[in-house]
Amino acid sequence: MIIAGISLVFCIFPETALKAQQKAIFKGVIINAENGSPLVGANIKLRKDFSTGTISDHEGRFSIRLNPGVYTFILSFIGMETDSVTISLQDGEILEKQFLLFPVWKELDEVEVRVGKFDKRIEDITVSMEVLKPRLIESKNARSIESVLDYAPGLNILDNEPQIRGGSGFTFGVGSKVAILIDDMPMISGDAGRPFWDLIPVENIEHVEVIKGASSVLSGTSALSGAIHIMTASPNSKPVTKLTAYTGFYTSPREKSMQWWDDYPYITGASLLHSKQYGSVDIVLGANVDFDHGYQGAPAPGPLVNDTISDFTDRQMRSEKYRFNFNIRKHSKKHQGLNFGINGNIMSHSTPMTLAWLDDTSGFYRAYPGAVYLQDQLIFYLDPYVNIYTGEGMKHSVKARILHNNSNMTNNQSVKNTLIFSDYQFKRTYDFIKDFELIGGVSWTQSYVNADMYKASGSSYNRQFNISAYAQVENKFKGIINTSVGVRGEYFQLNDSITALKPIIRAGINFKLYPGTFLRLSYGQGYRFPTITERFIRTSAGSFAVFDNPGLKPENSWNTEIGLKQLFRFKNYFGHIDIAGFIQEYHNTIEYLFGFWDSTYSFAYAGFKFLNTGHTRIIGLDISHTGSSKLGHKSGIRMMAGYSYIMPRTLEPDLVFARDYNPFQRTDYSFSSTSVNPERNILKYRFLHTFKADIEFFTRHLSMGYSIKYFSKTENLDKAIADFERVTLSTGGTLQPILYMDYYNEHNKGNIVMDGRISYEFAKKHKVSLICNNFLNRSYSLRPLKAEEIRSLMLQYVLNI
Repeated sequence: MIIAGISLVFCIFPETALKAQQKAIFKGVIINAENGSPLVGANIKLRKDFSTGTISDHEGRFSIRLNPGVYTFILSFIGMETDSVTISLQDGEILEKQFLLFPVWKELDEVEVRVGKFDKRIEDITVSMEVLKPRLIESKNARSIESVLDYAPGLNILDNEPQIRGGSGFTFGVGSKVAILIDDMPMISGDAGRPFWDLIPVENIEHVEVIKGASSVLSGTSALSGAIHIMTASPNSKPVTKLTAYTGFYTSPREKSMQWWDDYPYITGASLLHSKQYGSVDIVLGANVDFDHGYQGAPAPGPLVNDTISDFTDRQMRSEKYRFNFNIRKHSKKHQGLNFGINGNIMSHSTPMTLAWLDDTSGFYRAYPGAVYLQDQLIFYLDPYVNIYTGEGMKHSVKARILHNNSNMTNNQSVKNTLIFSDYQFKRTYDFIKDFELIGGVSWTQSYVNADMYKASGSSYNRQFNISAYAQVENKFKGIINTSVGVRGEYFQLNDSITALKPIIRAGINFKLYPGTFLRLSYGQGYRFPTITERFIRTSAGSFAVFDNPGLKPENSWNTEIGLKQLFRFKNYFGHIDIAGFIQEYHNTIEYLFGFWDSTYSFAYAGFKFLNTGHTRIIGLDISHTGSSKLGHKSGIRMMAGYSYIMPRTLEPDLVFARDYNPFQRTDYSFSSTSVNPERNILKYRFLHTFKADIEFFTRHLSMGYSIKYFSKTENLDKAIADFERVTLSTGGTLQPILYMDYYNEHNKGNIVMDGRISYEFAKKHKVSLICNNFLNRSYSLRPLKAEEIRSLMLQYVLNI
């Protein structure tokens, strides 16, 4: 209520003051001369006094109130040629003009972009952020967005789980500590908080923003260590119709005994995008089909093991995906600044979910009996919305999402869940304080979940509710200091019995020290309420199980950092270098740990459980670079690279957070007693060093690209994995052995993965590419018992109509 009251005061009183003044008005629209699209955030500044002026809004429009007289304004936008205009205004006159700005060099777009809810230049924001453009998605033939996100500095996608700056270990994607949003609305399951990567329309992405550090004020719950904002593209005056088709295969592993298939290991699919303005209606249509033979085969249990849970054939381990999406937006002709519409997406997906390999030798690419599920998934979302742009830089936005997931899975893992999200947001730029902007709003989320594996709550039906109010203000002083302050209040309720209320804050400042040199300082808090899965899951996975923990507590965090961004130009090379040092602390840290837990299960000796493990701290350094160079009239280089160092440590190594199930000799479980390598107190399943880079050389028709990822060794893991290996080996074949420790001791030396690509474009409409992933064909693992993808070769064809 306090936030709403403040927003109402700001909204009413300035309007009253302005109505008392009768001045001339200079207004208009600024357009990209190359493609006819409006330029959002273009600068309109008075030549004699740069403190007088404004920026263009979401539709490229601007409006300035002035006293009568003669004025000369400078119009500028990053990557566009600067223009000027001289106008003469009479008392009470309204002068309206249209301006066209021409690109200086369109490759500059690789390093200059406007981001965030406040639509700032990336060098002006007060947090660390990486931006990925759609060019990389197409050139790498990304069939799902996470394969490209994994190249963002400071972000790792480990077994489909996003991890920013070492904020989490591995949890099979459950309880993500990174908020995943598409068009500012959550894209995670209502029960597990698991991202729906395959549902994201990769063929129609404007750009992706990766925010590093606690971001809950504007990104909402789950943004404990950061957020990923995926923005879809809207049509402009230049229609787009694009067909992409691809086909390829997995190659044989280096070690021939690891190959389990004797047929053709295919990868094939196609996608279609149509984007066009039909008068006042914007239409986007997209579709994708994908067929994948898979590189992981069905379980092959030992002769003494009768696997009745996952007695699958290799053919059942194949994947099929069908997806269709649409965006429809109507611009009102009667009410200028009003637009409304609906977006939608539906997907049918059949795929295996493999938790562990069969063994560390010939069974490296086969699944462990019982630790693989077959999933038939039907999922869709519908997003109705209304946007109202009024005078004086004001915007009202109402949007909603209905996200439904029906997953039929083997081994009693089926789940139905529906997530309903709605958000009202108010944004305004105020004239009474120069360059003062406010965003405020209210969000509401309700999840309904039905699954037998959550009966530990007392019922297979569970529901979770969240409501939050938020506000953030930004102000730029004298064009050199940008400040931001935000607050959010969160309330949660689970099944009418478990509740939580939490306020969180953030603040930041950005100094323009010199032209092209920006220093930033920021502090932010995060808060995450445990998911239904983390609290109530109770199920088996072969010889081990997953155990419930109804008493799991919410976790919270804070993050502070200092960063320096330097823009530079060396001859024809444009780019920036960003360096950030950071500290993150987590309280009630939730980790997914393997151990021997208190259990009534007769079929499981050990397994995984979500636990609060105490107070942890991560100190680190990020260095990233993005740049591009024009070598000739139609040739150049594009580059993105980054290095991350983290030191993740527990601050309470001897805190007892659980005990094992043995009633005669209970063992206290703490970080020290459950770690393979507890000496340095380094958290489990983290890489201290990562390096990632992508570089592309292009000419008018030909382009060649190279990508590299480096992960240092895993410093620590659960000691119970070694204990369980010994138990399964001692059963004489009644349990399928879990084999990992020999592999860990021999191969835990870090991993380098390289990809390559080459493409040729002809007749302006056609492009053919050859793409090779993991071209060194390494057999490697980044988390225990999981084989990463082997080498694949793909041929891609793109037709632009």
